[in-house]
Amino acid sequence: MNPEVTILMPCLNEAETLAACIAEARRGLAAAGVEGEILVADNGSTDGSVKIAEENGARVVRVAEKGYGSALRGGMRAARGKYIIMGDADLSYDFSKIAPFVAALRSGADLVMGCRLPAGGGRIEPGAMPWKHRWIGNPVLTFIGRLFFKCPAHDFHSGLRALSKDAFERLDLRTEGMEFASEMVIKASLRGLRIAEVPIVLRKDGRSRPPHLRSWRDGWRHLRFMLLFSPRWLLLYPGLAAALVGGLFFARLLAGPIVVGAVRFDLNTLEVAGLILLFGYQMILFACFARIFAYTRGWLPPQHILAQAFRFFTLEKGLLAGAAALAGGVALIAHELFRWARGGFGELDPRVSTRIVIAGRTFASLGVQTLLFSLIFSYLGMEERRNRADSTEEGRRA
Repeated sequence: MNPEVTILMPCLNEAETLAACIAEARRGLAAAGVEGEILVADNGSTDGSVKIAEENGARVVRVAEKGYGSALRGGMRAARGKYIIMGDADLSYDFSKIAPFVAALRSGADLVMGCRLPAGGGRIEPGAMPWKHRWIGNPVLTFIGRLFFKCPAHDFHSGLRALSKDAFERLDLRTEGMEFASEMVIKASLRGLRIAEVPIVLRKDGRSRPPHLRSWRDGWRHLRFMLLFSPRWLLLYPGLAAALVGGLFFARLLAGPIVVGAVRFDLNTLEVAGLILLFGYQMILFACFARIFAYTRGWLPPQHILAQAFRFFTLEKGLLAGAAALAGGVALIAHELFRWARGGFGELDPRVSTRIVIAGRTFASLGVQTLLFSLIFSYLGMEERRNRADSTEEGRRA
């Protein structure tokens, strides 16, 4: 019979603290009154950690693929428990206090986050966390995570957390490094899993060597992962702002120059406004691509608004819109070309001619981008419809 709980510890040269962590984990299982196992996911230790784990009654799974995320993912795959509680094997977390995690999981939570920060009732002992992590890294990244993904957790990167084995299988976690912690919470939030939070105490770790964590490198990896999973904030909102500002200035300057006191905004400003408009439109399209990719890969729930977009937006509609913009732009350029030819290819008034050519070029560029977007969108829509048909067929068979 499989145990109810697996306590999982990723391990890379933790000989100094591993035995004490295993002993605390045993006390935690006894205090919680649950049947459990202690599993050490060793990531290539060379200091005797594997022998220590086995001598102290823990089960060891060796994970060859390097990285914090790889070790945890390999350990979760090997876990036998219905619930998995994970934490670092450096004595920074107290495994004897796992009862609240078990209670939250039994109550229906899919993911339970330990909170070290006062905002969630947690506590950090003196010397347990570097100042730049406590006052900059964790608060900033947690704020971004809560804003971008509507996650209820107050400590986005706590190393002590728990989830059900079923939730792990549904999340399809893939990252190898420290950003694994972000991936778990982000995907749980996007998929609508039930997330609970438990206050914990962070202790000063018991190692004499420096931690594996590299503050700026790993902080950037977390931030990069958040941005990539939230194209709204990385691309869509900045793109909308750029397109709106650029579009307004572009439309106004097409009618004529803007004079503010001694400053005159004319053709050069029109060029810049058109460029900002194009940049904004490109960012919006790339945001759509990113969301479509995430949706077709199963990272977004099936009821997401993109499911409706695939039904509403067709290739034909996109091609018509793009062709209209392209035709309008070409027509403006052709108009000036013919006017130039009628004048014997002499000089034209740049205040009029250049303004029309800039408008034509901008509309033609918007049209080409719309045409290309429509083709790729349609291709991805074919894949989405095929996936939906496959899911429907599997449902019938079930």
